[in-house]
Amino acid sequence: MDDRFTPRPLAGWYMPAAIASLLFMLAGCAALVMHLTADPAGLPLDQRTLLEAEPEWVVAASAVAFVAGALGGLLLLLRRRAAQWVMLISFVAMLAWFAGMFATPNFRDLLGTDQVAILLVILALGWTILWFARHSRQRGWLR
Repeated sequence: MDDRFTPRPLAGWYMPAAIASLLFMLAGCAALVMHLTADPAGLPLDQRTLLEAEPEWVVAASAVAFVAGALGGLLLLLRRRAAQWVMLISFVAMLAWFAGMFATPNFRDLLGTDQVAILLVILALGWTILWFARHSRQRGWLR
């Protein structure tokens, strides 16, 4: 018999991890709001060009990713089973957001190495939170 997926008592690190997941996704929501409300006239030329080159569907994908992620983080905090599926939606939207940035040549050519590194870290953290939600469901920590 495989004991890896038998229900176990809630780990002591679960709540700090759930809070960190929620805070990360809320930070993404805050960055999205700042991005959407940015005045292009007040930005430096390189940032303005980057903002104007970004397709609307890429912004929409990031909105879905972070809003769903914040909802999933809240569901993790409340220990609800739906957290895994909402986090899956969030991660798929993150992948679309990431792919969209690189599929658009006008936008891709303007990205710097540091911006690509930040995007990769965001994607890695999104995957880690999805893994955490799945792991929590397998352990029986979500109801």
